[in-house]
Amino acid sequence: MAPEQLPARVTMPLLTLITQQSLDEDYLHVAERRGRGQLPSSRTRPHRTAAVVVAVFGILVTTAAVQTAQDADENRASRNTLVSRVQDRRATVSQLQDRIVELREEDQLATEDLARLTDTALDAQARLRRLQVSTGYLPLQGEGVRLTLENPEAGANEIRDIDLQKAANGLWLAGAEAIAINGQRLTAVSAIRNSGVVVNVNSVPISAPYVVTAIGDSRTLLARFQETASGSGLINVAQALGFSYRQETAPSVKIPAARRRTLLSAEELSREPRAETEEGTP
Repeated sequence: MAPEQLPARVTMPLLTLITQQSLDEDYLHVAERRGRGQLPSSRTRPHRTAAVVVAVFGILVTTAAVQTAQDADENRASRNTLVSRVQDRRATVSQLQDRIVELREEDQLATEDLARLTDTALDAQARLRRLQVSTGYLPLQGEGVRLTLENPEAGANEIRDIDLQKAANGLWLAGAEAIAINGQRLTAVSAIRNSGVVVNVNSVPISAPYVVTAIGDSRTLLARFQETASGSGLINVAQALGFSYRQETAPSVKIPAARRRTLLSAEELSREPRAETEEGTP
């Protein structure tokens, strides 16, 4: 068979045949639907549909663009807010670090002040203790010694104020912390004196036997007492005049607080009787 006698579908290229048949079938299908009244015959409907599609697409594009712009603005605002917060936090941290340094310096100064105040308080307490002891403000108890003096059984050589003054002065010089005679605490304002034949301590009459109690180092107090002029003088007087003298150490002795004294004015003091001798004080 001659080529011109072959059908077109044989001689036509395959791609062209497929495209043409597909388009012909589409047109045929559309024509059949239009013939049955299933498709509008107006040519304006595709244009309207295209316009609607374009409009919708435009709206979508516009919405997307607006939304993108808003998101970008929000992102920029969020970023700026975060940057501002970070800067604020850094400034706060820097201020807190500076405050920590200041507080450490203040703490160091306060610690040094506390140490100085503690030392001052300890010194004040020590001075107060010494004053309380020397003024007889507090009763005391501790190791110490006792000296006991008794009048001779016969004779006029009775113990006098000067003998008790020697005992007290010798014990003070030997290092006694506190002294009492027959329970009367000796202080810086104490007086040992005779009123006739009666010995008075702190203006209180006492009688023999006279017990002189002292708080101090019991290992050395008596030895040091005997080495003092007052101590050795008392021992010599006791031997010469014949009155009894005994000394002993004690692991624990008690000395009462001094009697409270009322402060007197100069006029009242001028009316006070003058003491013959006022020794026996620390």
